[in-house]
Amino acid sequence: MVSDIQVFKIVAPDGDIDYWATNDLKMSELQRLQWAEFEWSIEEYHRGLKQCCGVEKAQVRSSRSQRNHIGLAIRAFLRLEMHWFNTGISCYESKLSIVREAVRSYLAAPWLSLSPTA
Repeated sequence: MVSDIQVFKIVAPDGDIDYWATNDLKMSELQRLQWAEFEWSIEEYHRGLKQCCGVEKAQVRSSRSQRNHIGLAIRAFLRLEMHWFNTGISCYESKLSIVREAVRSYLAAPWLSLSPTA
């Protein structure tokens, strides 16, 4: 089956060219920009879910364990997003501050010592 498509050409200020194709022949440039914003929001969601919550790092085989891990990663991401909305601190900053505080706390009172190997 062959159908008509509409193609948008987007030229960035640095000269890069992107193309958008749609089968919605009535789509306007404004609608395309709205869809681009939706797309970017989804990309940010996936990046945050992977980088801040480790959704892809589950070392499990069973489907139930995978679903549980993914569900808990999404829950953690939503908690980080709510924290961002309430405080203005991004999930990346939040994660970094947790790690920094843990390191600071350990350095103040180390509970593990390693013997020298050399």
